[in-house]
Amino acid sequence: MVKVAAKFSIRNLTFRYNGDVALRDITLDVPANQITVLFGPSHAGKSTLLRCLNRLNDLIENEEIEIDGQILLDGQDIYAPGTDVTELRRQIGMVFALPIALPLTIYDNLAYGPRMRGERRQARLDNLVEKSLRQAALWDEVKDRLGEPALRLSGGQQQRLCIARTLALEPEVVLLDNPTSGLDPLSTAKVEASLQDLKQDYTIVLVPHSVQQGARVADVAAFLLSGALIESGTGEQIFTRPSQPQTDDYITGRFG
Repeated sequence: MVKVAAKFSIRNLTFRYNGDVALRDITLDVPANQITVLFGPSHAGKSTLLRCLNRLNDLIENEEIEIDGQILLDGQDIYAPGTDVTELRRQIGMVFALPIALPLTIYDNLAYGPRMRGERRQARLDNLVEKSLRQAALWDEVKDRLGEPALRLSGGQQQRLCIARTLALEPEVVLLDNPTSGLDPLSTAKVEASLQDLKQDYTIVLVPHSVQQGARVADVAAFLLSGALIESGTGEQIFTRPSQPQTDDYITGRFG
């Protein structure tokens, strides 16, 4: 097997909320230009780990947060003093379970982020809008409706719009936290298909809606339980030949 360079190197990461351990001594490599799936039951630490990757946990109010260990992005510690967190979050985009379209046109939803960063060239904005919508497999459905309110789109279309809005900022990594949890099977299939295309240009880290979804899309999979990393490996190996009994029990539905 050809070894793929790590985009993220997570080393001995422990994360605490108000003294309670949410992640315990996690060590994991996230390879570039692949889909890494973080899966496990509720309260396993999946979303917490995802948010550690672009420091969204920094925004939690009224909580005492402690982080030990390192998260390296291309070899640089993202928690090092002096890190430009705003730029970090542009490099590492996030898509949440609930699609939230801005109360603007479809076009302006996509152009909003680049404009906030100072982009004023119309041709450049047009290019970013079309490119990101194509990458999110939405262009053909909305190319003649760009001036319409985004809130008129279906739920599945709004979720792909949110993916496109993240891509319009030209990140290097896309984090997705249960992005298809509220979608019908057809919309889910379209999102999953778009992820296979997106990994050619981006590193993707996904918390899936189900074990079955994880098995369908994962190049790499990591099983978490009670804040600990139980095992990781290729998606094919983890979902068909896990080495740990806890992983096998979860995948086969004995718990969770």
